[in-house]
Amino acid sequence: MFRGAARTIALMSAATVLLAACAVGPDFKVPAAPGVSGYTPEPLTTSTTAAATPGGGAQHFVRALDLPGQWWTLFHSKDLDTLVERALAANPDLAAAQAALIVAKQNVYAQQGLLFPSVDGNFTSTRELAPISPPPTIGAPNPVFNLFTTQLNVSYVPDVFGGTHRSIEALAAQADAQRFALEATYLTLTSNLAGAAVQEASLRGQIAATRSIIKIETDVLSLLQRQYQLGDVAEADVVAQQAALAQVEQTLPPLQKQLAQQRDLLVALSGSLPSEGLKQKFELSGLRLPRDLPVSLPAHLIEQRPDVRAAEANLQAASAQIGVAIANRLPNITLTGNPGSNALALNQLFMPGSEFWVISGSVTQPIFDGGTLLHRELAAKAAYKQAAAQYRSAVVTAFQNVADSLRGIQSDAVALQKAVASEQATFKSLDITRKRLQLGDINYLALLNAQQSYQQALISVVQAKAARYADTVALFQALGGGWWNRADVDPEKPLTIGDVFR
Repeated sequence: MFRGAARTIALMSAATVLLAACAVGPDFKVPAAPGVSGYTPEPLTTSTTAAATPGGGAQHFVRALDLPGQWWTLFHSKDLDTLVERALAANPDLAAAQAALIVAKQNVYAQQGLLFPSVDGNFTSTRELAPISPPPTIGAPNPVFNLFTTQLNVSYVPDVFGGTHRSIEALAAQADAQRFALEATYLTLTSNLAGAAVQEASLRGQIAATRSIIKIETDVLSLLQRQYQLGDVAEADVVAQQAALAQVEQTLPPLQKQLAQQRDLLVALSGSLPSEGLKQKFELSGLRLPRDLPVSLPAHLIEQRPDVRAAEANLQAASAQIGVAIANRLPNITLTGNPGSNALALNQLFMPGSEFWVISGSVTQPIFDGGTLLHRELAAKAAYKQAAAQYRSAVVTAFQNVADSLRGIQSDAVALQKAVASEQATFKSLDITRKRLQLGDINYLALLNAQQSYQQALISVVQAKAARYADTVALFQALGGGWWNRADVDPEKPLTIGDVFR
């Protein structure tokens, strides 16, 4: 019995290979890359403007330069490296994305099982009191006997039109989309960490600049108070300076609040609670601006962006669902077999003459369903068009992100140069104005204007420096973050329905 069942199962399994090429519906083709050679209408310059200040060096655009998987190390900050490493090990969003990938892959493996026969074993033991007709003589007992039955239930649905193969293709594409969703989560996490570190450094710089301005304002107030005692200035000038000092001091608490909240964000991104705190501290002086910036070829960008690759996988899944919908409208064949044996004693179950078997087959063809299957096919085709539009949207967004980052890097480099020049000029003007005020050559209003100009210029320098680091992080993120060069995970290939036969 069991040798015959094994041969039947083997033949059914071999048939799946022959039927694999019979899938109805469209065969998916990867959309062609946009036929453009750049990201901006005008040619990209080879380098940015430089500024005479730390963090103001020129950056150079290098075409086809590859991006490392651990791109944040290009900022040469041990604190940032440590923080990212901690976050990658503990961030719950990343752990959730990893678990979701496992779920998607297991669903593929589960669906692949439908390509093979389903075999169940059954054993039944009964003890019966059988009636006798005609009735036995009065007082004679009815016979009691045992019945043992062992049986295999073999069921197989040949994938004649490829509906199961298309279902597997759809699930495999969804698993691939989840894989790239994991990469997108990884990229978002690391980019948010680097961006938050830059923002913390910016806030610390602005706080330091504000305290420097407070000191200047305090010194000026002391000067005016002495001159007022000597009768050289009016009391109104002293009061005005007190108001100016208070206004500057008023800007400090909001910056300190932002810094505290930024620290909370960094702790949360690293997978910890705010009360656990953070050892790392970030300042602009502790970050090095990367000199060479990669600019991937446009044809390669769609291969590098996790969101585009996920949209591509979703497009393939939608394509496969069309085949599933078509196959559901075609005949469905089911084969079943039930070999087994019956015996009155266990030791007689497999003796000659105890065997029995049943083989059956059925074909089911949908005839009338109120248009349900037709409309599901039409819905699947519309879903494919939707996925195609979403894919194009993802491609457009990817190119926009790179273009925005490149323009930001160029513009903010110029902005820093101008901010440095403004800071140097306003500081010199403030110094001259203070000296002239001491000599009584000018009134206090000129000093107040000089103070306000220097205050704005000093803060602008800090913000412009931070913007250059933030722009660089944005470019690395826009280019895909180098996930293809990651050394902290084993490379994975996309799932294919052919893997089941290898």
